[in-house]
Amino acid sequence: MGAYSETYRRSLADPEGFWLDAARAIDWAKPPTRALDASAEPFYRWFPDGELNTAYNALDRHADGGRGAQPALIWDSPVTGQKRRYTYSELRDEVAVFAGALTSLGVTRGDRVILYLPMIPEAVIAMLACARIGAVHSVVFGGFAPKELAARIEDAKPKLVIAASCGIEPTRVVEYKPIIDAALATTEHQPEHVVVLQREQAGAELSGTDLDWDDLVESALPVDPVPVKATDPLYILYTSGTTGKPKGVVRDAGGHAVALAWSMGAIYDVHAGDVWWTASDVGWVVGHSYIVYAPLLVGATTVLYEGKPVGTPDAGAFWRVISEHGVQALFTAPTALRAVKKIDPDAAELKKYDLTGFRALFLAGERLDPETYHWAGDKLGTPVIDHWWQTETGWPIAANPRGLEPMPVKPGSATKPVPGWDVHVLDQNGAELPAGQEGAITLKLPLPPGSLTTLWGADERYREAYLSRYPGHYLTGDSGYLDEDGYLFVMGRTDDVINVAGHRLSTGSMEAVLASHPAVAECAVIGVADQLKGQVPRGFVVLKAGADVAEEQLREELVALVRRDIGPVAAFREVSVVEALPKTRSGKILRKTMRGIADGRDEPVPSTIEDVAVLDALRAVLRG
Repeated sequence: MGAYSETYRRSLADPEGFWLDAARAIDWAKPPTRALDASAEPFYRWFPDGELNTAYNALDRHADGGRGAQPALIWDSPVTGQKRRYTYSELRDEVAVFAGALTSLGVTRGDRVILYLPMIPEAVIAMLACARIGAVHSVVFGGFAPKELAARIEDAKPKLVIAASCGIEPTRVVEYKPIIDAALATTEHQPEHVVVLQREQAGAELSGTDLDWDDLVESALPVDPVPVKATDPLYILYTSGTTGKPKGVVRDAGGHAVALAWSMGAIYDVHAGDVWWTASDVGWVVGHSYIVYAPLLVGATTVLYEGKPVGTPDAGAFWRVISEHGVQALFTAPTALRAVKKIDPDAAELKKYDLTGFRALFLAGERLDPETYHWAGDKLGTPVIDHWWQTETGWPIAANPRGLEPMPVKPGSATKPVPGWDVHVLDQNGAELPAGQEGAITLKLPLPPGSLTTLWGADERYREAYLSRYPGHYLTGDSGYLDEDGYLFVMGRTDDVINVAGHRLSTGSMEAVLASHPAVAECAVIGVADQLKGQVPRGFVVLKAGADVAEEQLREELVALVRRDIGPVAAFREVSVVEALPKTRSGKILRKTMRGIADGRDEPVPSTIEDVAVLDALRAVLRG
């Protein structure tokens, strides 16, 4: 039995022993004697008698244990032209002082603090400062609309809001203080203070109970880490709710630290002293887990990037960062690679940089289409690793475990379930489906450490949203299948499975076909209402830079490809060429919004949208 098979088997057969062993990688104020408490099922708790401090594990133990002079954080900001490095000692000291500043304002263990910050070092410092004193942080993506920010303030009821004066996009500066003021004008709950870090690109006007970050820090004294129970909440991270009310995913301190530390070595093969870059945002779960916490927990160097894959300044931005900072592994979203591929399909910019130390590219956040997988692998000459997880799970459910046992890659698959995750594919009646048949992907309870423990203040909503559909299982909301080798293929959200004249078809499968065309940079397929067939697929494609093909000819070729690979049953006839696809700031295509517009509904503009103009252009195409 190979390393993966034996590890996976043990993780499910003996979770108690498996996770207590993994917990030895963490320094505990009070080491746990038990791994799992199932007494309040389905509200499982990990390491119930343990105590620790996450910020101590991320910083102090490295600073005091021989890594004090090693870079912990490298900030690279092409939108401002600034770069900054913090050693473990320097970052520990900055965090200790800001934690003291929070303490001076009366923030104590269990209090909530909302962070409304862009991709700057102070975002990392504020997160870790909250963790240092046992406060619960909730990071809201900088620039979120007042209504969305207000909903999170009302739900979390923070003692403080910590913000920057502005965020910086490639073409504009976004002032944050007016957004915060507009949000607070509508909330019943009022934080005691808004702490503002002034940035030179646009200062904020402070009034009333507002405080200046620099003034606050100037008079603050450093404080020591506060041990908390392993079952205490570390943070709340809000994800969209189907009712319009955001869901506050709660992450506990102990399970989170153990799972993330284990994942860095086993999945990513990244260890102390390595340089790791996650090109995401701290407003998303990827930023929480793999910009801030996981790399610091294992003593690696993490890169914080305030920029875009293209346009800051060009399609070589990623390669420049990797080369300049000696990055050994990069984690980003497939959409970032597609953006680079669209502008620079031949990867001419890549040739300008030395990437000899680069070992692997990890992609997640949406389905990795085989075309992008092959392009990235061919151009980089390194392994390209697809993996799959969610805000709720906190770390990968399925992956190619590079540090455990690298496996052959199957394009389109996230490889195999990660140890700890008991993955199943069920039909509509809850029956297990055989290999190769697509159904609902579920996770058998209990979920492993590091996954959500509940929703903030909404235990019943947690049950209903995730646990009610298939008793004893967590519903991921994604559809897919396991093949005969145990590889997991995630095809898309369950609402991306369309019903064409009684045939259930995956739009993800059709997208894979469209993406295989040499002229297509990226694509989306949605199901639209049809009087005869119930639903029919409609495709949208973005062309590669320099693609020379007539739109009508391309349409015929794409329809023929889908007919060949999926079959006439797909009834695929409509495909449009567009300049861009509407996306969230994390790179996910807004398929649900597109479906609503196509079906004639007056869909609101999502708060998470990257560019409203792209959605408006698509709206014109759909209604044209």
